[in-house]
Amino acid sequence: MSDVPRHRTSAAPLPLDRLPPLSALKGFEAAARLSSLRAAAEELHLSHPAIANQIQRLEQSLGTKLFARRGRHIELTESGRRFYPVVRDAMEALIQGAETLRRQPCLEPLRVQVYVTTSIRWLAPRLAQFHQRYPETELRIKTYSLDWTFDSAHADIAILFRDGPLPSRLDWTPLFPSTLTPVCSPSLVMGHSLPLSPEALQAFPLISVYTESWSWQGWFDTQSPPAIRPAPPRALQVDTLAAALEMAARGEGVALVNGPFAEDDLATGRLINPAGKVQPASGEWGIAYPSHLADDPRVEVFSTWLLSQRD
Repeated sequence: MSDVPRHRTSAAPLPLDRLPPLSALKGFEAAARLSSLRAAAEELHLSHPAIANQIQRLEQSLGTKLFARRGRHIELTESGRRFYPVVRDAMEALIQGAETLRRQPCLEPLRVQVYVTTSIRWLAPRLAQFHQRYPETELRIKTYSLDWTFDSAHADIAILFRDGPLPSRLDWTPLFPSTLTPVCSPSLVMGHSLPLSPEALQAFPLISVYTESWSWQGWFDTQSPPAIRPAPPRALQVDTLAAALEMAARGEGVALVNGPFAEDDLATGRLINPAGKVQPASGEWGIAYPSHLADDPRVEVFSTWLLSQRD
């Protein structure tokens, strides 16, 4: 038994064998409107003989002449004049119906590309609010830990970090700036005078994420005086910022955060900023999607909602 749902109505079946050749109706409409087979062929990107053949098949199907030749031009016969508004109205109704469907929200889930940490520590806590407000828009979240570029084969929209230009095929909307914030457990620096100087900070284990361009080295280079380097034996490397933040919260070292991914822990005191500094950095976080999806209602709803979550 087929799994395809059956939708029945009380309408009688159509006598489809009485339909004229539908492929010829576009040629007829253009030729009638332009009073020229050649002009109709150019408009529809067909050859002159192809349009002539369409008109001939249509006339044979209807059993009447639709055009009469007048020198280098053609004009509608009486039958053609009666038939033209019927064809025009039918084509306009089809176009209007198709456009109405195109403007409706797509039933396919919106595929959202997001980094692991962004998903866990920023997006996921907000998703229930989104689904409550926009129940008609289904999201399919796809998390990435190593690939920092837009995955055009598997994503419709993404929350990305960029420190350079994106491909021209993508639209970009800034979401929040790039800022570097050292964070650690209060227990790690208990007994030390805060804020810690860069020299004092590098005496603690520094947790780094090896896939991120904003390394501890970059943070130390922006301090005054610059070029203070963390001691390599004290550095701990992990593959995601989410792991680094959990290690920091457990008192295992100091993590470096780019973006608003430790705000809740900083607000509750689970994490603190031992250096007392938030350092602006190059690059920015934003929303990326292919330019051809700019008018997609799912993309418009989700990107607008993301921007509303910045405050």
